[in-house]
Amino acid sequence: MSAPAVDPDRIRKELEAIVGPRRVSLRPVDLDTYARDMWPRLLFARRDGAPPPCLPNAVVWPENAREVATIVRAARSMGVPIIPYGGGSGVCGGVVPVRGGITLDMKRMQALRAVRGDELIADAEAGLSGERFERDLARRGFTFGNFPSSIYCSTVGGWVATRAAGQLSTKYGKVEDRVAGLTVVTGSGEIIDTDGPSRALGGPNWTQLVVGSEGTLGVITSARLRLSPAPQLRVFRGFEVGSVAAGVEAIRRVLQRGLRPAVVRLYDELDTFLNSMKPSGGHDDSERGHAYAPTPLPGEGALPVLPGAPPPDEDGPLRRLLALGRRGTRGLRKDALGAMLSRPRAVNGLVGAVAEKIARKGCRMIIGLEGARIRTEIEAALTFAELERAGAKDMGEEPGRAWLAHRYAVSYRMSPVFRDGAFVDTMEVAASWEQLLDLYHSVRAAIGRHAVVMAHFSHAYADGCSIYFTFAGHADDRAGSERLYDAIWRDGLEAATRVGGTISHHHGVGLLKAPYMFGEHREAMSVLIGLKKTLDPDDIMNPGKLGLGGSGGPA
Repeated sequence: MSAPAVDPDRIRKELEAIVGPRRVSLRPVDLDTYARDMWPRLLFARRDGAPPPCLPNAVVWPENAREVATIVRAARSMGVPIIPYGGGSGVCGGVVPVRGGITLDMKRMQALRAVRGDELIADAEAGLSGERFERDLARRGFTFGNFPSSIYCSTVGGWVATRAAGQLSTKYGKVEDRVAGLTVVTGSGEIIDTDGPSRALGGPNWTQLVVGSEGTLGVITSARLRLSPAPQLRVFRGFEVGSVAAGVEAIRRVLQRGLRPAVVRLYDELDTFLNSMKPSGGHDDSERGHAYAPTPLPGEGALPVLPGAPPPDEDGPLRRLLALGRRGTRGLRKDALGAMLSRPRAVNGLVGAVAEKIARKGCRMIIGLEGARIRTEIEAALTFAELERAGAKDMGEEPGRAWLAHRYAVSYRMSPVFRDGAFVDTMEVAASWEQLLDLYHSVRAAIGRHAVVMAHFSHAYADGCSIYFTFAGHADDRAGSERLYDAIWRDGLEAATRVGGTISHHHGVGLLKAPYMFGEHREAMSVLIGLKKTLDPDDIMNPGKLGLGGSGGPA
């Protein structure tokens, strides 16, 4: 991928005439920075000091929708692509340029314009960060209810553009369930407002045609979002179930009774085992984010962490190997990681057997409920009773509150793995309850041929659930890492498609999953292609994403 020949002086002059010189950059360091998001495949090159495959031609920081529209019209006249950019926290290459272009960093558009409590609606600009958005709402007595692990570095616009989901989606829904309307600048430079809270009942829902479009149809500049009252009470609890299958059945029963816990997480045996190895005490940078209201609710104080790891005589070689990877010198850590991750089938078998031995009681489940005090107390009692009828054993509050204290930690633990020559990533797929266990076993087996893999079930709904696979791999060099990474995703997504699962639940599509869009959506892709040609007639809006190639066809 390389940028087409474009006169940089013309781009600079056009953009500076719109926003002034201080909000335009053609500096190499900025172009390099905005050529990537957190897609692990591109981090291999960064680790080796190699340049990204393609750079944008310029970066610009607009401050309002009128400036965005003028920039889009200028880009159209020059034949230069537009790439909207929020926090850069995406993991699918959704903001990566494929033929140069102008990257619009939206973070100067960060106002919470209005909170209309009588309508439970907030009007927020696209560049507003998730953490600031929730804290501003909490001070007013409301919540949007979207708490992804990237909340510190993701934005409202990014959430809407990718159909994001936070950790409390079982209660509040995914982001598309919470959007009442949008302001969008199309590829022709027109500013349009989609449906409002009281939209006409006839005809298509225009908002939902734009939600999840990942910048391929236009630039989302602001959103009208549905709110909920801030919770008066939060209740968290841990449970143990005998197996993944038993846990899945227990969750299904809860959801299909009409109960809506905010947090539902079921860990498979390996994930349960690794969670139990978290040391007690000590400092974790993620603890600064454990309470998403400005002050704790009544009765909430310091949150305990999980108890210490199992005794060393019960986990033998696995503990020693993991200990080498954690505590040795960098060279020793790299050797340990290489030894462990280069034999994924053997390691998956070993750790699976050890996990089953140590976690004799099966799999861990975290359940959390929140909302109005009386309603939450009643719903919690009904939920816990239903879980116990399904065979789950109540472990008390400690595991649930420990999860709450550390729930953003994963976003801060990946860098050392890449630094030491390995890689880690996540694959989030989903299916109906009928297909869910087939999805789990099929995708886990497909990934397990190439990498060490574990999974947890979260984002549960009445009709189905998402599965979040975490995998780690290792190769001797960058080319080998790229081949291995591609094989994991190819086999994993093909396995998901074979059993009727989705290719994504909430991370979006970007470049990573673009080749699989036609396989999942089939004839419906013609609707997306037609919409693309209408709203973006010159194909300048974020080319290559969502399976839309350079001419609005397959990538």
